[in-house]
Amino acid sequence: MEDTVLFGAAALVATRLVPTVREYLIGSHLSEEPGHRVMLETIGLKPMLHMCMRLGEGTGAALAMNLVDAAIKILNEMATFAGAGVSGAID
Repeated sequence: MEDTVLFGAAALVATRLVPTVREYLIGSHLSEEPGHRVMLETIGLKPMLHMCMRLGEGTGAALAMNLVDAAIKILNEMATFAGAGVSGAID
């Protein structure tokens, strides 16, 4: 989860050294810190949240983690229409 300039700088260096690192990064939050938007764009990450924060303590990542957990549960546990017995359209 990348959400501050400090982590942005580390992610930028990491993706330059090993480009496949990009596949493991999640842009959790767009910080108000100068340069963070450019870092995310350079890496190719789209932030999940933009809450006008610049706390630098990973707060955006902590908030976004709940969204990631929910997405994983939906993907793995949500029933299909067929599995839930949902019928087709009625003419």
